[in-house]
Amino acid sequence: MKKVIVDMDGVMADVYHQLVQFEKRDSGDEIEISGLAGLPEIEAFPNGKKHVNEIGFFRTLPVMEGSREALKYLNDKYELYIVSAGMEFSNSLREKFDWLAEHFPFISWEQIVLCGSKKVVSGDVMIDDYPRNPDHFSGEKFIFTQPHNELLENENYKRVNSWEEIMRIL
Repeated sequence: MKKVIVDMDGVMADVYHQLVQFEKRDSGDEIEISGLAGLPEIEAFPNGKKHVNEIGFFRTLPVMEGSREALKYLNDKYELYIVSAGMEFSNSLREKFDWLAEHFPFISWEQIVLCGSKKVVSGDVMIDDYPRNPDHFSGEKFIFTQPHNELLENENYKRVNSWEEIMRIL
């Protein structure tokens, strides 16, 4: 059975909308996501580093549109693993686990890998929003479009723009 590796932040969880809301709350500034093409999140959101270290940031992330249905589909069809970097931000490890349990109860704890580097991960398919993660992956690579990656072109991965598109492909 095909092993499918799926990233959490920026793929299942809508980090950009959360950062927009936190920025507005703290500074009053309304940042338009459409104007962030090619900018790293740290440049796009002046208070972003503070926000990702805040208690509750990862626990309250909005669910990416279409991800519940698509992940249920993938879980029924393949050997599915959620692999997310959970070590960089002190609160993220527990918050990510709790978020997954709430929004994706059909994914068992045995399918969740919260790690530092994804270089050790292997499988047949990886879906991620950061090109550096699948760079070391030997299977089929999909980049989930987010503002920070939308200007990048790389023949080593296929770009996907929605969960609906992923379900059509897989």
